[in-house]
This record gives sequence, structure tokens and C-alpha cells, in this order.
Amino acid sequence: MPFVNIRIVKEVIEADPVGIKKKIGSDVAQAIATHAGIEAEKVWVVIEEVPETEWFVGGRRVKELRAEG
Repeated sequence: MPFVNIRIVKEVIEADPVGIKKKIGSDVAQAIATHAGIEAEKVWVVIEEVPETEWFVGGRRVKELRAEG
């Protein structure tokens, strides 16, 4: 049984967290199922929301990077 753990910046999905996570989970499960030749129901997907103040890229907070555009 494949297990996928996705971490996403919380603020990126704040407009519709339930709907967006549902779509991501479904699409990821289906993609893995298709390519692995298994049923999508056998693919586990966990989505963790991480606040932009707790996420760093290259030593800089994502919040700062997002503010710069």
C-alpha cells in the first residue's frame, strides 16, 4: 500500500482548504494507482498544513518569499 505525505503551505490553500485537499488527495491517489497498476483505494495520502512562518527555503521564510512575489 503506497503512503504519500504531502506538506503544503497553509496559506496557499486558505481559500478552500477542504476542497483543495480533497482534490489533491484524489489526484495524487489516482496518479499513483494508474502508474503502479493498483486501485486508488489502496493509496494513502496525508496532507499536512504548515504555516508560512514555519517553512523555510534557502534559509528564508516562505512568508518573506511570498511577500516579494
